[in-house]
Amino acid sequence: MSSCFNDLAQQYIDGEWRPGTGSWDIIDFNPYDGEKLASITIATVDEVDEAYRAAARAQKQWAATNPYARRAVFEKALALIEERQQEITEVIIAELGGTHLKAGFELHLAKEFLRESIHLALRPEGKILPSPVDGKENRLYREPVGVVGVISPFNFPFLLSLKSVAPALALGNGVVLKPHQNTPVVGGSLVAKIFEDAGLPAGLLNVVITDIAEIGDAFIEHPIPKVISFTGSDKVGRHVATVCAAQFKRTVLELGGNSAIVVLDDADLDYAVDAAVFSRYVHQGQVCMAANRVLVDRSIYEDFTEKFVAKVKSLKVGDPRDPETVIGPVINSSQAEALSAVVTQAIQEGGTAWSHGTTTGNLVTPTVLLDVPLDSALLRQEVFGPIAFLIPFDGEEEAVRIVNDTPYGLSGAVHTGDVERGVAFARQIDTGMFHVNDGTVHDEPLVPFGGEKNSGVGRLNGETTLDAFTTLKWISVQHGRSRFPF
Repeated sequence: MSSCFNDLAQQYIDGEWRPGTGSWDIIDFNPYDGEKLASITIATVDEVDEAYRAAARAQKQWAATNPYARRAVFEKALALIEERQQEITEVIIAELGGTHLKAGFELHLAKEFLRESIHLALRPEGKILPSPVDGKENRLYREPVGVVGVISPFNFPFLLSLKSVAPALALGNGVVLKPHQNTPVVGGSLVAKIFEDAGLPAGLLNVVITDIAEIGDAFIEHPIPKVISFTGSDKVGRHVATVCAAQFKRTVLELGGNSAIVVLDDADLDYAVDAAVFSRYVHQGQVCMAANRVLVDRSIYEDFTEKFVAKVKSLKVGDPRDPETVIGPVINSSQAEALSAVVTQAIQEGGTAWSHGTTTGNLVTPTVLLDVPLDSALLRQEVFGPIAFLIPFDGEEEAVRIVNDTPYGLSGAVHTGDVERGVAFARQIDTGMFHVNDGTVHDEPLVPFGGEKNSGVGRLNGETTLDAFTTLKWISVQHGRSRFPF
């Protein structure tokens, strides 16, 4: 395991593995036991520049490569992930504190998205459009944008790096990837290693492991990338959007959420409990789509709460290497401290903790909070950890109002015995995604993924990926002769 991290604790620029030349190191820690996994000398502004220039040089020939040949790289990458699944699982557990369940979930989705990228290489189609001008032929070409900059987060770094990197490459672009500092291997160099071994030409994919304290806005300000794909907090996303807009760069922003799962009075109670517990506590609640808020019709609130709390108390907390563990550590100590502060504030505001979590190192045991006032700021913000707010409501109209009373609009779910009642409810919620009789945490390769309000701009997956990483070019051909006014 240590050799794996040491081998990948480098920058990957223009097809070469090399140390950064910055003046300090990023230390990669295991969030469960504090073990030092690797030390990585950070990349500087000059190395960011080298990475983008390498991607731009390699991209032209790659774009001209037969898409069937490009497709073969992704087929090989998929085969390599399947071959190395056990090793990748161990790396996810060590670097993220992810459980076996979480690692399996992430790898399953990563493979599904790679399968879609295999097909995506052949997806771009041109058009010939009619013209009001006699003798004119209007051709519409779909072209790669050129180079894409990708910034991935710490929670699902392998999946969320691949989700932008793979389709951008499949569509003929070059890529520079900047992983989160807490997950430099899973979110960065591991992805590069897989594509290198799959035969991707040198220079097309580059990974720079660095920090804004070193490079400032150089990654997003650089003149070469035409699109920046960012997944992370809305605070940072707003800054990325502002900087990119000033330079007329396109952005794809997958940001935070404050999703709700709603249990109507005719729901299957036991099933709704299972869906709500998974939606809140998967990967310690460190999921943008996680159900921060659990809204339950008052007529069934008491029964639901009793079942919900009992199930939460049954979740095993501890070492993520244990296959029985459901709740492992959060990513770092500052995250753990922030979660403790949330619980303290909720109780100070009048809330009640039925299952009051404790914090040991980065292990935060699950908390269930009741009676938090509806005007509390805690119910409007994203809480990135194993804390659930249970909220009773009286009738659907009040439920809709409470669900929408947040600056976020990413995901959500409703449980009901009447599917069409659920669909009618879902259409009233200001989100990019909503699910009937299911959990809030879903992502599928063909379905547009993204949020409204502070949860992001743009969509990924399926046809929307074409819009994200290609551009349309109009070429007209005059077969006759145009008439000019002078």
